[in-house]
Formats: sequence, C-alpha cells, structure tokens
Amino acid sequence: MKKTLAIILALAMIFTFVACGDANSKGEEPTIDAKSEGVMTYEEFVAAELDSEVVVETYVQAHQSWWEDQITCYTQDQDGAYFLYNMACSEADAEKLVPGTKIKVTGYKSEWAGEVEIIDATFEFEEGSYIAPAFDVTDLLGTDELINHQNKFVTFTGLTVESEALYKWDGSGQDGDDLYFTVSKDGESYQFTVESYLCGAGTDAYEGVKALKVGDTVDLEGFLYWYEGVNPHITGVTVK
Repeated sequence: MKKTLAIILALAMIFTFVACGDANSKGEEPTIDAKSEGVMTYEEFVAAELDSEVVVETYVQAHQSWWEDQITCYTQDQDGAYFLYNMACSEADAEKLVPGTKIKVTGYKSEWAGEVEIIDATFEFEEGSYIAPAFDVTDLLGTDELINHQNKFVTFTGLTVESEALYKWDGSGQDGDDLYFTVSKDGESYQFTVESYLCGAGTDAYEGVKALKVGDTVDLEGFLYWYEGVNPHITGVTVK
C-alpha cells in the first residue's frame, strides 16, 4: 500500500517523534489566524473538483520522513484537515516543519483509494501557530459521518484488539516496515496502521502496537487516513 520508498533520516525523525508521543496534548492555547485573500476555506476545499488547483492555509501537525526534496505532511486548521502528499520541500525547510507551523500550500486536489489529498504542491511559511486538539471519533466508527473528519488528529477509546500486528498488510515484511492490526468496536472490525515513515521502529507507537495481544482493550490516537475505508495512521497507544 506504500506509494514510495524512503530512507528514514535521523534528523527528520526527531521532528516525527513529536507526533508519536504527546505533542498534540500539551495543552497549548491554540491560535488561529483569518484566511488570507485568495485562500480557500476548508468548505471551499471540500467543494472543489478533483484535479483542480487549490490554495489553502494550514498548520503542520506531523510529517513523514523527508526524502529527495519531498515530504508528506498531516496538517489541519480549525475547520478540517489536509493531507499533503509528496510536497516539494528542501531538507532545510523540512527541519522547520515542526508541529504547529503555519504554511500556505498551492497544489491540486486528488483522491487515491478514498483518501482525499493535495498533490504536486509547493508551500511557503507564514506567521501563526496551531496544534489541533484530538477529536474523539469512537462513536462515529461504522457511520457515514466518519469520513467528514478525514485526516484530522483523532482518538479512539475502548477498542478491542482482534489481531496482533503484521509487518506489511499481508505479514510479508520485517521489523521496521508498516504495522497492520485489527481492532473492533460494537462487533465491527477495522484495520489500523502504524505508518513507519511517520512512527518508525523504536517509537512508542510502533513498539506499543507490536506488543498488543488479542483481547487487549486499547485507546488509540492518530490521523484519520483512508484506504478503501477508514485506515488511521496511529501515533499513540494505551492498553487499559
């Protein structure tokens, strides 16, 4: 399911680790700035046609590892979230994309396996900072409303582990590859993922999911990614 291969750089992972712990729950007082002229609101982005050019202002919440002048970011404002896939970015600028950073992004709205994203994007830094609070979507699992919160930083509470983690979706991988595991709520099963370019081997999220046992009750947090249905990228796990 991975679209590209990347080498995890130590410096990039320093910033990535922030997203794999408690960076989004520090209790900062969020600040939000008005949209600049010519910039879309989230509602306008949602209404835009696929393949059309979009311009948004948003705030970095986390990013995957930088590679070959590209970076994939999880971003959000007070109204919704934007997944920026393989955005053009120098290594020096990647180091500045810490959680909360405000950027103006110009790219094209796209969809892949149900995941709405911005591709072929460029960005510029702007003044402002915002860390999105986690939004509990537990009760929305299995509903049509869940997709309305796609790409947001979310939490799930009281889920039951149905399968231990596999390396890659089919179990063909090895330590350091993406982890896939199944959880259930109210009798329905869902596949969740630890994206290794976001939270790699050695992070609390990766090692915590590796240690899960069938029957465990867990609280989870991460970004509400989509792949042929809900497939969150998990950044935190708590066994109850």
